[in-house]
Amino acid sequence: MKRIILDLILLIVLLTSCAPVDLNAPIPTFNTGVNPDSWAQIPAGEFYFGQHEDIESTEAYEIMVTDVTVSQYAAFLNGAQSDGSVKIVDGEVVGYYPGDVFRGVKHEEQIKAGDWIFIPLEDPSQRIEFDGSTFTSQPSYENHPMTMVSWFGAHGYCQYFDWRLPTEKEWEKAARGSDTRPFPWGEEIQRENANFYASRDPFEDMGSFGSRTSPVGFYNGQKYGNYQTLDSASPYGLYDMAGNVWQWTGDVYEGMHLRFLRGGSKDTYDMDLRAWVRNNATPTYVSPGVGFRCVR
Repeated sequence: MKRIILDLILLIVLLTSCAPVDLNAPIPTFNTGVNPDSWAQIPAGEFYFGQHEDIESTEAYEIMVTDVTVSQYAAFLNGAQSDGSVKIVDGEVVGYYPGDVFRGVKHEEQIKAGDWIFIPLEDPSQRIEFDGSTFTSQPSYENHPMTMVSWFGAHGYCQYFDWRLPTEKEWEKAARGSDTRPFPWGEEIQRENANFYASRDPFEDMGSFGSRTSPVGFYNGQKYGNYQTLDSASPYGLYDMAGNVWQWTGDVYEGMHLRFLRGGSKDTYDMDLRAWVRNNATPTYVSPGVGFRCVR
């Protein structure tokens, strides 16, 4: 009976001590030294694809070394707003998408031509600020990955610069190279390799407001305060191809309205950071744990 009472007291203390989530709590700022404007060359040729290592191939292409940052996306919105490529409707930034082929597949949704959400402006997790005329980055998040962006918003960014989202094959090749490694850096994962659930990085406080994104390229072997990272680039020199944020890919599969994401995020377990793990969502989905990068 005594044990039950003690357990009840502990439960009450825990419930009453849980502060509301402060999505805008101050975060540390670090310069990782990794340039978000840089690109990596991926050669044409074969590579291992998937958990059971099927052999696939790609043509040569270039891919961003990091995810698109909040600062980069804000600059895009300012340009796209000026030339009419995007507009604001009911608290959302929207842009045109030409629609998908739809053949009436059962249980699938039709993606018609028209304006679709790029980002919500009024969500407390949004790191883009808008004063009525200009888009800016929320302070301290300039070099963090752009999140709270839909597939349409990711696609629209890449298309604006005559780039595109990577296919799943292109993404996985860039992440793991030409061998069978499960992680971009090798065979095993440690907390200091990536930003994932309970990795205890400087942006994580499980006791108060949960995990945050880390700056792009954060896990590059640099020491930040008392936190020593491991250099966790992929064989082609890409950062954050595992953890931090899921990344939208560009494949539009006929008969399926869902879009696929790769890489795992700050909110997932280490097993989800393996190169072949897939996730999917409707293209209007936005999340603090979803971002993207482009290829050309």
